[in-house]
Amino acid sequence: MSTPTADNTVKFWFDCTCPFAWATSRWIKEVEKVRSIRVEFIPMSLSVLNDGRDLDPGYMEMMKAAWGPARVAAKVATDAPEKVDAYYTAMGELIHGAGEGGKKGFGAYDALIAQALAQADLPAEFAAVANTEDVDAQLRAFHGQAMDAVGDEVGTPVVQLGDTAFFGPVITRIPTGEEAGEIFDAAFRLAQYPYFFEIKRTRTEAPQVQTG
Repeated sequence: MSTPTADNTVKFWFDCTCPFAWATSRWIKEVEKVRSIRVEFIPMSLSVLNDGRDLDPGYMEMMKAAWGPARVAAKVATDAPEKVDAYYTAMGELIHGAGEGGKKGFGAYDALIAQALAQADLPAEFAAVANTEDVDAQLRAFHGQAMDAVGDEVGTPVVQLGDTAFFGPVITRIPTGEEAGEIFDAAFRLAQYPYFFEIKRTRTEAPQVQTG
């Protein structure tokens, strides 16, 4: 079937701390193996999305923690864009694969950020932005790209297939091989129809992504 863009690019906006984004990202990485696509990972932020909202106090503490990984992702995307995938993969494996997610409070992911930067062969000093507002303008700009593409009633991930962006697909298990490709084909075909907007049902399990 036809491909998403002339250069086969699929844009994928993520927040490192979101388990749903992580599961979907590992699916799209599987799709890269069986379809002629190139995934461009771009940071967005649940902390930005929920900034100023009156939400559950426990969840808002998790949003405080989520600033750090997102800010560092924005730093990587600005100064070393070719390393965004590597940084996100390293952070995701630590947060989700090793069961280190759900942390609360500013600075809660600092140790994992340092590990991820080292694993991705990125400068350790990038971690300095995690607890400052130095790259907030860049982070909000990246986040704004996703919102401009999909609208403002969504979370993470946001995936752009051709001219159309969606929240999701939301999956709890990661398909591999040709099954991953077939699911991509179906999603892309829906994206080609300009009057398709959403499919949804009650979710019965959390993402099954922990490996450690």
